[in-house]
Amino acid sequence: MKFLSIILYFLSWFCHSQTWQATPLANNTNNQRFDDVFFINESTGWAANGYYAAVFKTVDGGTTWTEQLNENNLDGNYYFRNIEFLNANIGFLGTLNGTFFKTVDGGDTWTEVAISPNPQAICGLDAVGPSTIYGCGAYFTPAYIIKSSDSGENWQFTDMSAHATALVELLFQSESLGYASGRNQNGGCILKTTDGGLSWTEIYNTNIPGEYVWKLQLLEDSNIIFGAVSSVAPNLGKLIKSLDDGNSWQSFNAPETNIQAVGFINENTGWMGGHNTGFHQTDNGGQTWTNINVGANLNRIFILNQELAYASGATIYKFTEETLSTENQTHPTPNPLNISLNKNPVKSHLELTITFPDSDNALIELYNANGQYIEELARVVNVLGGTTKTYTFNVDNLSSGMYFVNFHNNFQRTSLKFIKE
Repeated sequence: MKFLSIILYFLSWFCHSQTWQATPLANNTNNQRFDDVFFINESTGWAANGYYAAVFKTVDGGTTWTEQLNENNLDGNYYFRNIEFLNANIGFLGTLNGTFFKTVDGGDTWTEVAISPNPQAICGLDAVGPSTIYGCGAYFTPAYIIKSSDSGENWQFTDMSAHATALVELLFQSESLGYASGRNQNGGCILKTTDGGLSWTEIYNTNIPGEYVWKLQLLEDSNIIFGAVSSVAPNLGKLIKSLDDGNSWQSFNAPETNIQAVGFINENTGWMGGHNTGFHQTDNGGQTWTNINVGANLNRIFILNQELAYASGATIYKFTEETLSTENQTHPTPNPLNISLNKNPVKSHLELTITFPDSDNALIELYNANGQYIEELARVVNVLGGTTKTYTFNVDNLSSGMYFVNFHNNFQRTSLKFIKE
């Protein structure tokens, strides 16, 4: 027992000698959010910036990055959500604008992929095996999954409305066994398939309508699954964890409400973050969290192994023993919706005006004072930047009291409070 304790101590010391650091991505002068990062090995990886619709590549483990693509090279305005590669040449780029891209030369050039029916957004991608790629969407509804078994030459489209209202993530252990997450009428949900997506079974639900299971992680060489639950104020988000391939689940409070990123290097040590936070670390499997004061606006933690990981947020971060650039990293300034309630308190009609500073999508939803979902008020798809819209909703059926209107768009999730007389 004493010998085992010594071994565990040195393993813990080794992990903590590594730190999260910002990679020297000098091109990201405005610190807009990188929504995704993907590596095919310890050296070669890609990062997708959302708002600026840019793709960067590294071949030296993040020491240097080269911009390969930005929206100036494309015909239209895009928000890049995710990036995934089958191999060093064939990769895929999902957007929130109804367009899906493919490269066959390692990201040097990209072409649009034709799928019927056309997905309104690709929020999650996962490559598995030599030629199979899965995708899913959309966070702003509806729910669907796309699949190609021939490296993106041909695609199948599956309507997932029987299981979910929105999907944002999927992760496969093999070409047949995989998981998808998002939300349905009951709450944040996780679905499982054992036949390559032909059929799906729900294996987890938060049972709080309005929540999402946002990101998933399968701990390598184990039957452990982690999930990040994004909630609505005043509720905190959650870390959910299964030690038996999703048959049973544990739940722990997360560091913030709008939690999104999750990544663990073993059963106990891992990190979470979201739109409003950088890395929070746990060493006891999620029971408690410590702010390590690194990073901002996290969306993806990509674990390569227990000694190396990357993450996307205000920039690209690396978990390493190396000493990277010591340049100061500023936090990004989101592009907030300009929202005004025309009257507050409200009698019979809720009136609000929104100016969208950028091309965007949004869900407008109603919650009570306890953060309980009531209904969807509106769904906005592919609105152009600079557009101002006025909405009027009948709230005669609401009892007197305090309520929240929740706005979930490409850049963040925020709420406004109003009083119903």
